[in-house]
Amino acid sequence: MADHGIKGKTVLIAGGAKNLGGLLAKDLAAQGAKAVAIHYNSAATKAEAEQTVAAVKAAGAQAYAFQADLTSAAAMEKLFADAKAAMGAIDIAVNTVGKVLKKPMVEISEAEFDEMSAVNSKTAFFFLKEAGKHVSDNGKVCTLVTSLLGAFTPFYASYAGTKAPVEHYTRAASKEFGARGISVTAIGPGPMDTPFFYPAEGADAVAYHKTAAALSPFSKTGLTDIQDIVPWVRFLVTDGWWMTGQTILVNGGYTTK
Repeated sequence: MADHGIKGKTVLIAGGAKNLGGLLAKDLAAQGAKAVAIHYNSAATKAEAEQTVAAVKAAGAQAYAFQADLTSAAAMEKLFADAKAAMGAIDIAVNTVGKVLKKPMVEISEAEFDEMSAVNSKTAFFFLKEAGKHVSDNGKVCTLVTSLLGAFTPFYASYAGTKAPVEHYTRAASKEFGARGISVTAIGPGPMDTPFFYPAEGADAVAYHKTAAALSPFSKTGLTDIQDIVPWVRFLVTDGWWMTGQTILVNGGYTTK
């Protein structure tokens, strides 16, 4: 019987320097992970990555930081190879990388679309590809998407649209990797109270999102709190392994499919 606990396991988190990824790195270390590899995108997040590394070490786990722009297959290959070399194995792989753009379709340039596609779709595809090559047997893989996959809304075509393929990648990967005991899932949070959310929204939109979920009155901000997403990821990469090939919207009743 495979061990589905976190104790002694090695973890790679893409986008693990801050916000949800950073909190997840610290949580899994506190739960007993042996080592955590923390990816960050650029020099702008290096200091936060180093702070997360320090926190992971303080929790008793080994920690490593790796910088990379993951919009190329070569960079993704190197990240997985470097993380595996550092930790000896990759038992759990989580991808939190994403980019949001709120803009009418008629105003989105080709360059903007290409960037959204590269960050949200291409990166997710090659993350899953490398996970399929490097994650240990009976390992776990989870990708962060968005609850907008269940919404009927304007202005997010390039964001939700370039996250949508991850549902299909997740289903395919779960079938292809299942023979090795690997579960593959995706989680779609609602609008989260992080710096990732606010720059894209005007005051009226922020006010709406803070009241849109069924459980909004019971949230500190009305939005999804990253602390409410971490337990779901933790569950899916441990005891929740029997759930595979699924995209789960975790949003306090913001929207459903």
